[in-house]
Amino acid sequence: MKFRTIISIVFLALSISSVAHAQLQLNGAGATFPAVIYSKWFDEYKNATGVQFNYQAIGSGGGIKQITEGTVDFGATDGPMSDQQLAEAKSKQGADVLHIPTVMGAVVVSYNIPGLNGKLNLDGTTLANIFLGNITKWNDGAIAKLNPKVSLPDKAIVVAHRSDGSGTSFIFTDYLTKVSKDWETKVGKGTSVNWPVGLGGKGNDGVAGLVKQTEGSVGYVELAYAVKNNIAYATMKNKAGKFVEASFSSVSAAAEGSSKDMPADLRVSITDAAGKDSYPISGFTWLLVYQNMKDEAKANALVNFLKWAMGKGQTFATELYYAPLPKAVVKMCEKNISTITANGKKIK
Repeated sequence: MKFRTIISIVFLALSISSVAHAQLQLNGAGATFPAVIYSKWFDEYKNATGVQFNYQAIGSGGGIKQITEGTVDFGATDGPMSDQQLAEAKSKQGADVLHIPTVMGAVVVSYNIPGLNGKLNLDGTTLANIFLGNITKWNDGAIAKLNPKVSLPDKAIVVAHRSDGSGTSFIFTDYLTKVSKDWETKVGKGTSVNWPVGLGGKGNDGVAGLVKQTEGSVGYVELAYAVKNNIAYATMKNKAGKFVEASFSSVSAAAEGSSKDMPADLRVSITDAAGKDSYPISGFTWLLVYQNMKDEAKANALVNFLKWAMGKGQTFATELYYAPLPKAVVKMCEKNISTITANGKKIK
């Protein structure tokens, strides 16, 4: 009887431990840019391990704010935190914030031009002038010059942009700053900027919705959102002078060689990259994690997930219209993941 009781207690303890593990939840918030693949990852990882994720796609600005305030276990952004933001987060939370790249993606220039008889070509200067409000009609001479075989309508351009703090906006404005002195001087780059013209939409879904519903509109969204919403998007002229369509291969071409110049903290821009096959509005997206976490169980779960994301997770990238990380970058990520601790103790 005594033996049976001991066995029962042992099984009860194991059962409780198993349930506790199954109910472990990691809370995160931030970028909408990678939300499509993160949703897939979190489902796959939960099915494999029982670890649950509560991720709120509120924009990169929100992700940076919440990791700084300590209200989430991890944040997400497509625009790296500044030195000042990193210092503020460390001051408030007593821990450094690491940037862990997860995948790469393309920001595409989506448009709604009824009756357009072909694919729209754009270059950086023309795109900047559209978003500055200098070009207001689709049949403007600058657009017509790039599209000699396309019949462009005499229709007003309606600009759509993000209304929230957005890493997609960071990638887009980082590109425009590199290709247009006017944009650099008048607007600049950031997760939030003072847009000269246009309508604001919240999240990639919000901008995609505006473009889909508004004739004559143009906006910018992550590639997966354009595909998901069946919205046309422009072919962009790159630094080498070649018109390139967004794809995982053209994003990978933009990142080619990035690992050679990749800083140890993994914060880097790959917009307007050199190379004839490079798509010019490409970028990394990062998870933001504390180097030293206070909850040991969550620290172990997050580290194991990050290791999974660097391996199995990468295999889901191309089917969801993202580009997997270069192998050299994965190695750098794994090195930084290995430095994460729980209350100063190394994660095994």
